Amino acid sequence: MKNETELKPGQTFPLTIKRLGINGEGVGYFKRKAVFVPGALPGEEITAEAVKVMPKFIEAAVKKLRKKSPDRVVPPCPVYEQCGGCQLQHLNYSAQLKEKRELIIQALERYTSFNIGNLLIHETIGMEDPWRYRNKAQFPAGFHKGKMIAGLYSKNSNTLVSIDKCMVQHNVIDNTIGLSKKIMNDLGIPVYSTKQKDGVKAIVVRYGFETNEIQAVIVTGSEAFPKGEVFAGKLMRRMPEIKSVAHNINTGNTHLVLGDVTKVIAGKETISETLGEFEYDLSARAFFQLNPVQTKKLYDEVKKAANVQPEDKVVDAYCGSGTIGLWIGKNAAEVRGMDTVEASIKDARANAKKYGVNAVYEVGPAEKWLPAWKEKGWIPDVLVTDPPRTGLDPKLIQTIKKIKPATFVYVSCNPSTLAKDLADLGSVYKIESIQPVDMFPQTAQVEAVVKLKRKN
Repeated sequence: MKNETELKPGQTFPLTIKRLGINGEGVGYFKRKAVFVPGALPGEEITAEAVKVMPKFIEAAVKKLRKKSPDRVVPPCPVYEQCGGCQLQHLNYSAQLKEKRELIIQALERYTSFNIGNLLIHETIGMEDPWRYRNKAQFPAGFHKGKMIAGLYSKNSNTLVSIDKCMVQHNVIDNTIGLSKKIMNDLGIPVYSTKQKDGVKAIVVRYGFETNEIQAVIVTGSEAFPKGEVFAGKLMRRMPEIKSVAHNINTGNTHLVLGDVTKVIAGKETISETLGEFEYDLSARAFFQLNPVQTKKLYDEVKKAANVQPEDKVVDAYCGSGTIGLWIGKNAAEVRGMDTVEASIKDARANAKKYGVNAVYEVGPAEKWLPAWKEKGWIPDVLVTDPPRTGLDPKLIQTIKKIKPATFVYVSCNPSTLAKDLADLGSVYKIESIQPVDMFPQTAQVEAVVKLKRKN
Protein backbone atom coordinates (compact mmCIF):
# COMPACT_ATOMS: atom_id res chain seq x y z
CA MET A 1 0.00 0.00 0.00
CA LYS A 2 1.33 3.43 -0.94
CA ASN A 3 2.49 5.65 1.90
CA GLU A 4 -0.04 8.49 2.11
CA THR A 5 2.50 10.74 3.87
CA GLU A 6 4.88 10.58 0.89
CA LEU A 7 5.91 13.99 -0.39
CA LYS A 8 4.18 15.18 -3.56
CA PRO A 9 5.29 17.77 -6.17
CA GLY A 10 4.26 21.25 -5.10
CA GLN A 11 4.49 20.52 -1.38
CA THR A 12 6.91 22.56 0.73
CA PHE A 13 9.19 21.38 3.54
CA PRO A 14 12.10 22.74 5.63
CA LEU A 15 15.58 21.81 4.47
CA THR A 16 19.18 22.47 5.53
CA ILE A 17 21.75 22.37 2.74
CA LYS A 18 24.73 20.20 3.63
CA ARG A 19 26.94 20.38 0.54
CA LEU A 20 27.17 21.12 -3.17
CA GLY A 21 26.38 18.43 -5.73
CA ILE A 22 28.42 17.59 -8.81
CA ASN A 23 26.26 19.93 -10.93
CA GLY A 24 26.54 22.85 -8.51
CA GLU A 25 23.15 22.32 -6.86
CA GLY A 26 22.65 22.40 -3.09
CA VAL A 27 22.14 18.99 -1.47
CA GLY A 28 20.16 18.35 1.70
CA TYR A 29 18.29 15.37 3.17
CA PHE A 30 14.58 14.92 3.87
CA LYS A 31 13.45 11.66 5.50
CA ARG A 32 16.77 10.07 4.44
CA LYS A 33 16.28 11.04 0.81
CA ALA A 34 18.81 13.27 -0.96
CA VAL A 35 17.23 16.53 -2.09
CA PHE A 36 18.83 18.46 -4.95
CA VAL A 37 18.11 22.20 -4.98
CA PRO A 38 19.60 24.42 -7.73
CA GLY A 39 20.72 27.80 -6.40
CA ALA A 40 20.98 26.72 -2.76
CA LEU A 41 24.32 26.86 -0.92
CA PRO A 42 25.93 24.81 1.90
CA GLY A 43 24.84 25.98 5.35
CA GLU A 44 21.65 27.62 4.13
CA GLU A 45 18.27 26.88 5.68
CA ILE A 46 15.42 27.05 3.19
CA THR A 47 11.81 26.25 2.62
CA ALA A 48 11.99 23.87 -0.33
CA GLU A 49 9.25 23.14 -2.83
CA ALA A 50 9.22 19.61 -4.27
CA VAL A 51 9.46 19.59 -8.07
CA LYS A 52 10.12 15.91 -8.77
CA VAL A 53 9.81 13.06 -6.26
CA MET A 54 11.62 9.85 -7.12
CA PRO A 55 12.10 6.64 -5.05
CA LYS A 56 15.69 7.56 -4.09
CA PHE A 57 15.89 11.34 -4.43
CA ILE A 58 13.91 14.56 -4.67
CA GLU A 59 14.40 17.55 -6.94
CA ALA A 60 13.27 20.82 -5.39
CA ALA A 61 13.34 24.60 -5.75
CA VAL A 62 14.01 27.33 -3.19
CA LYS A 63 10.63 28.63 -2.05
CA LYS A 64 12.03 30.80 0.73
CA LEU A 65 15.58 31.49 1.90
CA ARG A 66 15.33 31.41 5.71
CA LYS A 67 19.05 31.52 6.56
CA LYS A 68 21.48 32.85 3.96
CA SER A 69 25.07 31.67 3.48
CA PRO A 70 27.70 34.36 4.21
CA ASP A 71 29.29 33.31 0.91
CA ARG A 72 26.20 34.17 -1.15
CA VAL A 73 26.68 37.07 -3.60
CA VAL A 74 24.53 38.77 -6.22
CA PRO A 75 25.28 37.26 -9.65
CA PRO A 76 26.54 40.02 -11.98
CA CYS A 77 25.11 38.39 -15.13
CA PRO A 78 21.59 39.66 -15.99
CA VAL A 79 20.55 36.30 -17.52
CA TYR A 80 22.33 34.06 -15.00
CA GLU A 81 19.22 32.25 -13.78
CA GLN A 82 17.75 31.85 -17.28
CA CYS A 83 20.91 30.84 -19.16
CA GLY A 84 22.19 27.78 -17.32
CA GLY A 85 25.73 28.12 -18.69
CA CYS A 86 27.10 28.99 -15.23
CA GLN A 87 25.99 27.38 -11.97
CA LEU A 88 27.95 29.21 -9.25
CA GLN A 89 27.87 32.95 -9.91
CA HIS A 90 25.86 33.33 -6.69
CA LEU A 91 28.80 31.92 -4.65
CA ASN A 92 31.83 34.11 -3.94
CA TYR A 93 34.97 32.98 -5.71
CA SER A 94 37.07 31.90 -2.72
CA ALA A 95 34.18 29.68 -1.61
CA GLN A 96 33.90 28.26 -5.15
CA LEU A 97 37.52 27.11 -4.92
CA LYS A 98 36.92 25.49 -1.55
CA GLU A 99 33.75 23.71 -2.74
CA LYS A 100 35.45 22.37 -5.86
CA ARG A 101 38.08 20.69 -3.69
CA GLU A 102 35.19 19.29 -1.62
CA LEU A 103 33.60 17.81 -4.76
CA ILE A 104 36.74 15.74 -5.30
CA ILE A 105 36.80 14.63 -1.65
CA GLN A 106 33.11 13.65 -1.77
CA ALA A 107 33.67 11.57 -4.91
CA LEU A 108 36.59 9.77 -3.27
CA GLU A 109 34.51 9.09 -0.16
CA ARG A 110 31.64 7.75 -2.25
CA TYR A 111 33.50 5.55 -4.73
CA THR A 112 36.68 4.46 -2.93
CA SER A 113 37.76 2.95 0.36
CA PHE A 114 40.84 5.19 0.65
CA ASN A 115 41.62 6.86 3.94
CA ILE A 116 40.94 10.43 2.76
CA GLY A 117 42.81 11.87 5.74
CA ASN A 118 46.02 10.25 4.47
CA LEU A 119 45.74 11.76 0.98
CA LEU A 120 47.53 14.97 0.02
CA ILE A 121 44.77 17.02 -1.62
CA HIS A 122 45.99 20.56 -2.29
CA GLU A 123 43.89 23.70 -2.29
CA THR A 124 42.30 24.50 -5.67
CA ILE A 125 44.39 26.67 -7.99
CA GLY A 126 42.16 29.55 -9.06
CA MET A 127 42.34 32.70 -11.15
CA GLU A 128 43.22 36.25 -10.10
CA ASP A 129 40.36 37.46 -12.29
CA PRO A 130 37.74 34.69 -12.69
CA TRP A 131 35.80 36.45 -15.46
CA ARG A 132 36.14 36.84 -19.25
CA TYR A 133 38.42 33.82 -19.48
CA ARG A 134 36.89 31.76 -22.31
CA ASN A 135 38.53 31.97 -25.74
CA LYS A 136 35.68 30.35 -27.68
CA ALA A 137 31.90 30.59 -27.89
CA GLN A 138 29.39 28.36 -29.71
CA PHE A 139 26.08 30.21 -29.73
CA PRO A 140 23.02 28.65 -31.41
CA ALA A 141 21.03 31.14 -33.48
CA GLY A 142 17.32 31.87 -33.21
CA PHE A 143 14.68 34.31 -34.41
CA HIS A 144 12.88 36.81 -32.19
CA LYS A 145 10.73 39.79 -33.16
CA GLY A 146 11.99 39.75 -36.72
CA LYS A 147 15.68 39.63 -35.81
CA MET A 148 18.38 36.98 -35.49
CA ILE A 149 19.43 36.33 -31.89
CA ALA A 150 22.18 34.08 -30.49
CA GLY A 151 22.87 32.68 -27.06
CA LEU A 152 22.49 29.50 -25.02
CA TYR A 153 19.59 27.22 -24.29
CA SER A 154 18.05 27.42 -20.84
CA LYS A 155 18.81 24.34 -18.74
CA ASN A 156 16.69 21.28 -19.70
CA SER A 157 14.83 23.39 -22.24
CA ASN A 158 14.58 24.32 -25.92
CA THR A 159 14.22 27.99 -24.99
CA LEU A 160 17.07 30.04 -26.46
CA VAL A 161 18.28 32.79 -24.13
CA SER A 162 19.61 35.76 -26.13
CA ILE A 163 23.04 36.80 -24.80
CA ASP A 164 24.68 40.06 -25.84
CA LYS A 165 27.35 40.09 -23.13
CA CYS A 166 28.67 36.90 -21.55
CA MET A 167 30.54 37.39 -18.28
CA VAL A 168 32.84 34.38 -18.75
CA GLN A 169 33.97 34.86 -22.35
CA HIS A 170 36.36 37.49 -23.70
CA ASN A 171 34.59 40.69 -24.71
CA VAL A 172 36.15 40.44 -28.19
CA ILE A 173 33.96 37.36 -28.71
CA ASP A 174 30.86 39.29 -27.60
CA ASN A 175 31.73 42.06 -30.07
CA THR A 176 32.32 39.61 -32.93
CA ILE A 177 29.04 37.77 -32.36
CA GLY A 178 27.17 41.06 -32.00
CA LEU A 179 28.57 42.43 -35.26
CA SER A 180 27.91 39.12 -37.05
CA LYS A 181 24.25 39.24 -36.00
CA LYS A 182 23.90 42.87 -37.11
CA ILE A 183 25.40 42.26 -40.56
CA MET A 184 23.32 39.12 -41.13
CA ASN A 185 20.16 40.95 -40.03
CA ASP A 186 21.00 43.84 -42.37
CA LEU A 187 21.58 41.40 -45.25
CA GLY A 188 18.41 39.45 -44.49
CA ILE A 189 20.30 36.18 -44.04
CA PRO A 190 17.77 33.64 -42.72
CA VAL A 191 17.85 31.68 -39.47
CA TYR A 192 17.61 27.87 -39.62
CA SER A 193 14.23 26.29 -38.98
CA THR A 194 12.48 23.06 -39.93
CA LYS A 195 11.29 24.94 -43.05
CA GLN A 196 14.34 27.18 -43.67
CA LYS A 197 17.03 24.50 -43.99
CA ASP A 198 19.67 26.81 -45.49
CA GLY A 199 19.46 29.21 -42.57
CA VAL A 200 22.04 29.93 -39.86
CA LYS A 201 22.17 27.38 -37.04
CA ALA A 202 24.96 28.85 -34.93
CA ILE A 203 27.76 31.40 -34.67
CA VAL A 204 31.12 30.09 -33.44
CA VAL A 205 33.93 32.49 -32.53
CA ARG A 206 37.45 31.73 -31.31
CA TYR A 207 39.91 34.38 -30.08
CA GLY A 208 43.68 34.10 -29.70
CA PHE A 209 44.49 35.79 -26.39
CA GLU A 210 48.18 36.14 -27.23
CA THR A 211 47.94 36.78 -31.00
CA ASN A 212 44.75 38.90 -31.06
CA GLU A 213 43.53 36.88 -34.05
CA ILE A 214 39.82 36.05 -34.42
CA GLN A 215 38.12 33.19 -36.24
CA ALA A 216 34.39 33.38 -37.05
CA VAL A 217 32.48 30.30 -38.20
CA ILE A 218 28.86 30.41 -39.39
CA VAL A 219 27.05 27.07 -39.14
CA THR A 220 24.16 26.43 -41.53
CA GLY A 221 21.71 23.57 -41.92
CA SER A 222 22.50 23.01 -45.59
CA GLU A 223 25.33 23.57 -48.08
CA ALA A 224 23.88 26.96 -48.95
CA PHE A 225 24.96 30.13 -47.14
CA PRO A 226 23.04 32.97 -48.79
CA LYS A 227 25.21 36.13 -49.19
CA GLY A 228 28.00 34.40 -47.27
CA GLU A 229 30.84 36.09 -49.17
CA VAL A 230 29.22 39.52 -48.81
CA PHE A 231 28.81 38.86 -45.07
CA ALA A 232 32.47 37.79 -44.68
CA GLY A 233 33.72 40.87 -46.52
CA LYS A 234 31.70 43.27 -44.38
CA LEU A 235 32.71 41.48 -41.16
CA MET A 236 36.45 41.57 -41.91
CA ARG A 237 36.35 45.21 -42.99
CA ARG A 238 34.65 46.22 -39.74
CA MET A 239 36.96 44.08 -37.58
CA PRO A 240 40.43 43.69 -39.16
CA GLU A 241 41.48 41.36 -36.30
CA ILE A 242 39.25 38.70 -37.88
CA LYS A 243 41.70 36.61 -39.88
CA SER A 244 39.43 33.67 -40.77
CA VAL A 245 35.76 33.45 -41.74
CA ALA A 246 34.45 29.97 -42.44
CA HIS A 247 31.18 28.24 -43.31
CA ASN A 248 30.44 24.98 -41.49
CA ILE A 249 27.70 22.66 -42.74
CA ASN A 250 25.67 20.69 -40.20
CA THR A 251 22.66 19.01 -41.79
CA GLY A 252 22.06 16.64 -38.89
CA ASN A 253 19.44 16.95 -36.16
CA THR A 254 21.98 16.68 -33.36
CA HIS A 255 23.18 18.44 -30.21
CA LEU A 256 26.60 18.84 -31.85
CA VAL A 257 27.12 22.41 -33.05
CA LEU A 258 29.69 21.78 -35.79
CA GLY A 259 29.26 19.45 -38.74
CA ASP A 260 32.00 17.56 -40.57
CA VAL A 261 32.43 19.94 -43.52
CA THR A 262 34.01 23.39 -43.20
CA LYS A 263 34.74 25.79 -46.06
CA VAL A 264 36.83 28.94 -45.70
CA ILE A 265 34.95 31.94 -47.12
CA ALA A 266 37.56 34.63 -46.49
CA GLY A 267 41.02 34.90 -44.94
CA LYS A 268 43.09 31.99 -43.66
CA GLU A 269 42.05 28.44 -42.81
CA THR A 270 43.50 28.81 -39.31
CA ILE A 271 44.34 31.37 -36.66
CA SER A 272 47.37 31.17 -34.39
CA GLU A 273 47.61 31.05 -30.62
CA THR A 274 50.60 30.68 -28.35
CA LEU A 275 50.79 28.83 -25.05
CA GLY A 276 54.08 29.20 -23.23
CA GLU A 277 56.82 28.61 -25.78
CA PHE A 278 54.53 26.76 -28.20
CA GLU A 279 52.48 28.20 -31.07
CA TYR A 280 49.44 26.39 -32.45
CA ASP A 281 47.50 26.73 -35.71
CA LEU A 282 43.79 26.33 -34.99
CA SER A 283 41.27 25.38 -37.64
CA ALA A 284 37.52 25.64 -37.08
CA ARG A 285 37.20 22.13 -35.57
CA ALA A 286 40.59 21.92 -33.83
CA PHE A 287 40.47 21.19 -30.10
CA PHE A 288 42.16 23.74 -27.86
CA GLN A 289 41.70 24.39 -24.15
CA LEU A 290 39.05 27.04 -23.49
CA ASN A 291 40.86 28.88 -20.68
CA PRO A 292 44.43 29.69 -21.79
CA VAL A 293 45.40 31.37 -18.50
CA GLN A 294 44.54 28.29 -16.44
CA THR A 295 45.78 25.87 -19.09
CA LYS A 296 49.35 27.04 -18.44
CA LYS A 297 48.87 26.39 -14.71
CA LEU A 298 47.30 22.99 -15.38
CA TYR A 299 50.10 21.89 -17.71
CA ASP A 300 52.73 23.15 -15.29
CA GLU A 301 51.16 21.00 -12.56
CA VAL A 302 51.26 18.01 -14.91
CA LYS A 303 54.91 18.79 -15.66
CA LYS A 304 55.73 19.02 -11.95
CA ALA A 305 53.92 15.73 -11.18
CA ALA A 306 55.52 13.88 -14.11
CA ASN A 307 59.02 15.14 -13.22
CA VAL A 308 60.38 13.83 -16.53
CA GLN A 309 64.11 13.05 -16.59
CA PRO A 310 66.34 13.09 -19.72
CA GLU A 311 66.46 9.27 -19.79
CA ASP A 312 62.68 8.83 -19.43
CA LYS A 313 60.32 7.38 -22.01
CA VAL A 314 56.95 9.19 -21.89
CA VAL A 315 53.49 8.19 -23.13
CA ASP A 316 50.77 10.80 -23.68
CA ALA A 317 47.49 8.87 -23.96
CA TYR A 318 44.42 10.66 -25.35
CA CYS A 319 47.09 12.97 -26.76
CA GLY A 320 44.98 15.12 -29.10
CA SER A 321 47.38 17.43 -30.92
CA GLY A 322 50.15 16.52 -28.48
CA THR A 323 49.99 19.58 -26.24
CA ILE A 324 50.63 17.88 -22.88
CA GLY A 325 53.30 15.52 -24.20
CA LEU A 326 55.24 18.39 -25.75
CA TRP A 327 54.83 20.53 -22.63
CA ILE A 328 56.24 17.93 -20.23
CA GLY A 329 58.49 15.84 -22.49
CA LYS A 330 60.53 18.24 -24.55
CA ASN A 331 63.74 16.99 -22.93
CA ALA A 332 62.70 13.34 -22.51
CA ALA A 333 64.46 10.49 -24.26
CA GLU A 334 61.29 9.88 -26.28
CA VAL A 335 57.60 10.82 -26.26
CA ARG A 336 54.94 8.54 -27.69
CA GLY A 337 51.26 9.32 -27.98
CA MET A 338 48.04 7.98 -29.41
CA ASP A 339 44.55 9.21 -30.19
CA THR A 340 41.61 7.75 -32.09
CA VAL A 341 41.18 10.98 -34.11
CA GLU A 342 43.42 10.84 -37.18
CA ALA A 343 43.42 14.63 -37.70
CA SER A 344 44.72 15.13 -34.14
CA ILE A 345 47.61 12.72 -34.74
CA LYS A 346 48.49 14.60 -37.91
CA ASP A 347 48.66 17.83 -35.88
CA ALA A 348 50.66 16.13 -33.10
CA ARG A 349 53.28 14.89 -35.57
CA ALA A 350 53.57 18.35 -37.12
CA ASN A 351 53.91 20.00 -33.70
CA ALA A 352 56.61 17.55 -32.58
CA LYS A 353 58.57 18.17 -35.78
CA LYS A 354 58.14 21.93 -35.46
CA TYR A 355 59.61 21.99 -31.96
CA GLY A 356 62.26 19.32 -32.39
CA VAL A 357 60.77 16.83 -29.91
CA ASN A 358 61.71 13.16 -30.35
CA ALA A 359 58.17 11.84 -30.61
CA VAL A 360 56.10 9.07 -32.20
CA TYR A 361 52.33 9.48 -32.59
CA GLU A 362 49.94 6.75 -33.72
CA VAL A 363 46.23 6.53 -34.54
CA GLY A 364 44.32 4.18 -32.26
CA PRO A 365 43.54 3.53 -28.58
CA ALA A 366 46.22 3.31 -25.89
CA GLU A 367 45.12 -0.24 -25.00
CA LYS A 368 46.24 -1.26 -28.50
CA TRP A 369 49.58 0.55 -28.66
CA LEU A 370 50.93 0.08 -25.12
CA PRO A 371 50.98 -3.76 -25.34
CA ALA A 372 52.35 -3.60 -28.91
CA TRP A 373 55.23 -1.42 -27.77
CA LYS A 374 55.83 -3.61 -24.72
CA GLU A 375 56.20 -6.66 -26.97
CA LYS A 376 59.02 -4.84 -28.72
CA GLY A 377 60.69 -4.03 -25.40
CA TRP A 378 59.51 -0.41 -25.12
CA ILE A 379 57.94 0.34 -21.73
CA PRO A 380 57.20 3.93 -20.61
CA ASP A 381 58.64 5.37 -17.41
CA VAL A 382 55.97 8.08 -17.30
CA LEU A 383 52.36 7.81 -18.46
CA VAL A 384 50.01 10.81 -18.74
CA THR A 385 46.31 10.52 -19.50
CA ASP A 386 43.75 13.28 -20.04
CA PRO A 387 40.53 11.38 -20.87
CA PRO A 388 37.03 12.75 -21.56
CA ARG A 389 34.43 13.06 -18.78
CA THR A 390 33.62 9.35 -19.09
CA GLY A 391 37.07 8.57 -17.62
CA LEU A 392 39.53 5.87 -18.62
CA ASP A 393 38.39 3.02 -20.85
CA PRO A 394 38.20 -0.16 -18.70
CA LYS A 395 40.48 -1.91 -21.21
CA LEU A 396 43.06 0.84 -20.77
CA ILE A 397 42.94 0.49 -16.97
CA GLN A 398 43.69 -3.24 -17.28
CA THR A 399 46.49 -2.46 -19.73
CA ILE A 400 48.04 0.12 -17.39
CA LYS A 401 47.93 -2.41 -14.51
CA LYS A 402 49.92 -4.83 -16.70
CA ILE A 403 52.41 -2.32 -18.15
CA LYS A 404 52.90 -0.55 -14.78
CA PRO A 405 54.76 2.67 -15.66
CA ALA A 406 56.62 3.92 -12.59
CA THR A 407 54.88 7.32 -12.68
CA PHE A 408 51.30 7.82 -13.81
CA VAL A 409 49.75 11.31 -14.03
CA TYR A 410 45.97 11.32 -14.42
CA VAL A 411 44.36 14.59 -15.55
CA SER A 412 40.62 14.48 -14.90
CA CYS A 413 37.65 16.76 -15.61
CA ASN A 414 35.12 14.62 -13.70
CA PRO A 415 35.57 13.81 -9.97
CA SER A 416 33.15 10.85 -10.11
CA THR A 417 34.83 8.94 -12.93
CA LEU A 418 38.23 9.89 -11.51
CA ALA A 419 37.38 8.34 -8.13
CA LYS A 420 36.06 5.14 -9.72
CA ASP A 421 39.20 4.80 -11.85
CA LEU A 422 41.50 5.46 -8.89
CA ALA A 423 39.72 2.74 -6.90
CA ASP A 424 40.38 0.31 -9.79
CA LEU A 425 44.04 1.33 -10.00
CA GLY A 426 44.58 1.11 -6.23
CA SER A 427 46.03 -2.40 -6.34
CA VAL A 428 49.00 -1.19 -8.41
CA TYR A 429 49.33 2.53 -7.67
CA LYS A 430 49.58 4.79 -4.65
CA ILE A 431 48.22 8.34 -4.79
CA GLU A 432 51.02 10.81 -4.01
CA SER A 433 49.04 14.01 -4.52
CA ILE A 434 45.87 15.50 -5.97
CA GLN A 435 45.91 19.07 -7.28
CA PRO A 436 42.52 20.60 -8.15
CA VAL A 437 42.61 23.32 -10.84
CA ASP A 438 39.72 25.67 -11.57
CA MET A 439 39.54 25.76 -15.37
CA PHE A 440 35.98 27.10 -15.48
CA PRO A 441 35.22 29.68 -12.76
CA GLN A 442 31.53 30.34 -12.04
CA THR A 443 30.66 26.76 -13.09
CA ALA A 444 30.55 23.51 -11.11
CA GLN A 445 33.35 21.93 -13.16
CA VAL A 446 36.74 21.15 -11.63
CA GLU A 447 39.89 19.57 -13.05
CA ALA A 448 42.38 17.55 -11.06
CA VAL A 449 45.99 16.49 -11.62
CA VAL A 450 46.66 13.23 -9.77
CA LYS A 451 50.20 11.95 -9.30
CA LEU A 452 50.36 8.16 -8.90
CA LYS A 453 53.45 6.10 -8.14
CA ARG A 454 53.76 2.38 -8.73
CA LYS A 455 53.70 0.33 -5.53
CA ASN A 456 56.77 -1.81 -4.83
